[in-house]
Amino acid sequence: MSDRPFRILGLQQIAIGGLDKQRLKTLWVDLLGVPVTGTFQSERENVDEDILTLGRGAHAVEVDLMQPLDPDKKPAVHTTPLNHVGLWVDDLPAAVQWLEAQGLRFAPGGIRRGAAGHDICFVHPKGNEQFPIGGEGVLIELVQAPAEVRDALR
Repeated sequence: MSDRPFRILGLQQIAIGGLDKQRLKTLWVDLLGVPVTGTFQSERENVDEDILTLGRGAHAVEVDLMQPLDPDKKPAVHTTPLNHVGLWVDDLPAAVQWLEAQGLRFAPGGIRRGAAGHDICFVHPKGNEQFPIGGEGVLIELVQAPAEVRDALR
């Protein structure tokens, strides 16, 4: 598979959901000392999120602490299947096109703007008949790396 038209550059984020993000903040912010650097809310994505940052510059890793706006609605960001890892990608559109052609299943929604302002899409945790390869039980977010991250991580 040397004809891959993109590179995975590094870990962009981990996302952890629960019914009460204050409990998550007690661990991640109060005990571990990871600073809150932003917030995000979306009714469409049913999420109230605190964005924390580990590290600096191109090597910074986002830690998203998520709780649902409404625990009875979908998507259910507080359930284990929506906990996920995010990977920096140097060319997201090329990656999606090539990976889909290899049989990788993506979650509905396509490429769109994410909470931190980067273009994103999700690899579905499970394959299906049309796209037999999935994240093997893990939801994976592919994140378009901005130029400064691409340059620092190449």
